[in-house]
Amino acid sequence: MTRNLIRCEWVGSDDRYKKYHDEEWGKPVYDDKKLFEFLLLEGFQAGLSWITVLKKRENFRKAFDNFDYNKIARYTSSKFESLLLNPGIIRNKLKIYSAPINAQKFINVQNEFVSFNNYLWNFVDTPICNHWKSIKEVPASTKLSDCISKDLKKRGFKFVGTTIIYAFLQAVGVVNDHTLICSFHPINQ
Repeated sequence: MTRNLIRCEWVGSDDRYKKYHDEEWGKPVYDDKKLFEFLLLEGFQAGLSWITVLKKRENFRKAFDNFDYNKIARYTSSKFESLLLNPGIIRNKLKIYSAPINAQKFINVQNEFVSFNNYLWNFVDTPICNHWKSIKEVPASTKLSDCISKDLKKRGFKFVGTTIIYAFLQAVGVVNDHTLICSFHPINQ
């Protein structure tokens, strides 16, 4: 018998959103390639809804070489031009131009910490599990996202403001913000 799932209020009815919520959001990620994917996508999401990015995720995957940060770090001007003309992605010039910068800075962090995973998870001992009753209680940023955002900016990353970084932390499971009524909150598992 399949139980009736109760999801966080933000999910809505789109099947992609449900799948993302159920299978990815809030689950700890330790793989550098996946971490870069979310960092890139969260930067593109700035000022837009996540569903907009989610609907274009596969187009982003194709356009950005399967989120291979080593390739993205070496993008040429002709690659930029093709990305600016690609209707399958968000064609914001500043966001597109930030991708190779962030890829280069990502590699720098890997060189310093052995992996971006080590860098990121060094900020917390274990994933933070919040106990929000409602989505209205979930903050847009925290002291943790402020700290990581400030450090990433100091390292030269772009589109890493505290709100973007908090969404990133939620996406990669550093922070679990499933609400208490959600079937995916650890108390309901």
